[in-house]
Amino acid sequence: MNDTVRHRFLAFIILNVSFIFQSCGIYSFTGTTLSPDIKTVTVNNFVLATAGGPANLPLTFNEKLKEYYQRYTNLKVIPNNGDMVLEGNITGYDLLAVAPTAQDQAGVNRLQITVLARFYNNKDESKNFEQSFSFYQDFPQNQTLSQNESRLVPKILDQIVLDIFNKTAADW
Repeated sequence: MNDTVRHRFLAFIILNVSFIFQSCGIYSFTGTTLSPDIKTVTVNNFVLATAGGPANLPLTFNEKLKEYYQRYTNLKVIPNNGDMVLEGNITGYDLLAVAPTAQDQAGVNRLQITVLARFYNNKDESKNFEQSFSFYQDFPQNQTLSQNESRLVPKILDQIVLDIFNKTAADW
C-alpha cells in the first residue's frame, strides 16, 4: 500500500470515528429521554401482595430495578426523596396451564409475574403513573415449577424491569 492510499484510508477512519463520537453526544444508546434536571432516583421496596413466589422475590426485583437505573443512566440511586420515585407491589405470581392438548391436558405451563408500579416524577408531575406490568415464560408440562423457577424468574423480572425503565426513562 503506497503512502497516498494509506493517508486516504487513515483520513477515512478518522472521519468515521469522529462522526461516531459526535453522534454519541446527541443520541443515547439506551434511548432515555430524561430531563437534565433529574439527577436522582429512589426505588422504594416493592412488596409481595400475592400468594406464592420465592420469599426473596421482592428483594430480587428491587435490586434488579436499582441496578438497571445505575447501569443505564447517570442517575444516582438514593434511599429517599429522589427526583424520580418508584414503588409498588408484586401482585401476581401465577402458574397457568396453556396450550391444551386433545386429552384436555396442558401442553405447556406458564409462569406469569405481575407488578403494579407507581411512578412519581417530582420535576414533572404530568409523567406520574400507576400501571401493571406483566411478563411470562413457558415450560414443558412434564416438568414442575420447582425445576424451572430459578431459570424463569430472572428472565421474567428482567423483562418487567426493562418495561418499567422504558416507561419511566425512555417515555415509551
